Amino acid sequence: MGITDKVKNAALAAVINQGLAYLEKDPEQNIPKLMALVDKVVPADWYTAQRKAFRTAIAEKNNWYQLMMRAYQLDPGVRRTFFQNFIINASLQGSATQDEISAKENCNVPWAILLDPTSACNMHCTGCWAAEYGNRLNLSYEDLDSIVSQGKQLGTYMYIFTGGEPLVRKADILKLCEAHPDCEFLCFTNGTLIDEAFCREMLRVKNFVPAISLEGFEEANDGRRGEGDYAKVMAAMKLLRENRLPFGVSTCYTSANCADVSSEAYFDDIIEAGAFFVWFFHYMPVGSGAVPALLPSPEQRTEMYRRIRAFRQSKPIFSIDFQNDAEYVGGCIAGGRRYLHINARGDVEPCVFIHYSNVNIHQSTLLDALKSPLFMAYHDGQPFNQNMLRPCPMLENPERLREMVRQTGARSTDYESPEDVEVLCDRTTPYAAAWQPTADRLWAESGKKA
Repeated sequence: MGITDKVKNAALAAVINQGLAYLEKDPEQNIPKLMALVDKVVPADWYTAQRKAFRTAIAEKNNWYQLMMRAYQLDPGVRRTFFQNFIINASLQGSATQDEISAKENCNVPWAILLDPTSACNMHCTGCWAAEYGNRLNLSYEDLDSIVSQGKQLGTYMYIFTGGEPLVRKADILKLCEAHPDCEFLCFTNGTLIDEAFCREMLRVKNFVPAISLEGFEEANDGRRGEGDYAKVMAAMKLLRENRLPFGVSTCYTSANCADVSSEAYFDDIIEAGAFFVWFFHYMPVGSGAVPALLPSPEQRTEMYRRIRAFRQSKPIFSIDFQNDAEYVGGCIAGGRRYLHINARGDVEPCVFIHYSNVNIHQSTLLDALKSPLFMAYHDGQPFNQNMLRPCPMLENPERLREMVRQTGARSTDYESPEDVEVLCDRTTPYAAAWQPTADRLWAESGKKA
């Protein structure tokens, strides 16, 4: 990003800051006036597609407008902090710094960093390694603080906690939120450790948003996570909603639950529960306990693709399909291109689903990790496929992951049992071959060229 674009983002940030303060008085009346202010101050050829989308939402009062109005049901301090940290710090000013450093250093610089504060978990879900291995590994508070501090120097203001169950480390997570009020922190969580006291702490720090795991309706959810889990999750959502706190839902889709989690009833249930976003993840057959039978069939994945996109045009919730939405971000976002993952042992991995690394954060700076051999292989190789419905170097292009791991000498960082890349890629090769014809047809139908 050149100096013109950096100045452009700074100018737009100033306008948005002014506009958001104006909206607080009467959002429904003032949203159209905000767009008029933007049009008056910002040149006509800046962000034309985004501005057109906002105007359409306002004029039609469609589902996106309804979602905007829902944001004004949140605690005002939490809402203002989210807008500042997510839109201004992370997405405008942060992105400008990331692009500048990326060009200077000739490496990827991430928009978001995923962190495992711990591999421990308070639950014992079927097929999960955390029950046996979880209590052994933790990033110290000092580790977490150092990573965030280094990330901010690179322009990264978005941090996402994974695990294990991150809220096993509640105190340190809240301390980190307090120490970095200019960052936004999201957390993938089972939700069972969210109570009234924690909601009060979320209201205090203002920059923490949970994404609660759900795998469908009550029967499917409790079948894997244990009897009564669904009720606990619903209770946590009720607490968050009553405290006017934002939250979302994280859903892994498999061959067993595709129909349920892509249904209108599922969308309506989580919207009614108060969720602002739903993040869908394709099942990844990683590790010695992987079950390839849980991989969605081409027909099931196609149905997920179609339904999520349809509901995105009609439901007041922001939905993300991690595997099928690559066209909006230009392919695979791992390897620091948009995000990276640091596990509870400190291994810096290109992706939360790809457990190979050349470097550990305890012996390396974050910038050096981004310039390590495996990360540079990602940098030089992306996109891994011109068909954006086949973005992943493991799931849809396994020959690419084989090549990168072998050429860079990256080692397996799997907690449970180190997995040779040939074993992993042999497991995903049949899936890649089965999905390719459908993916190519869907991509052609969309008017894109591979």
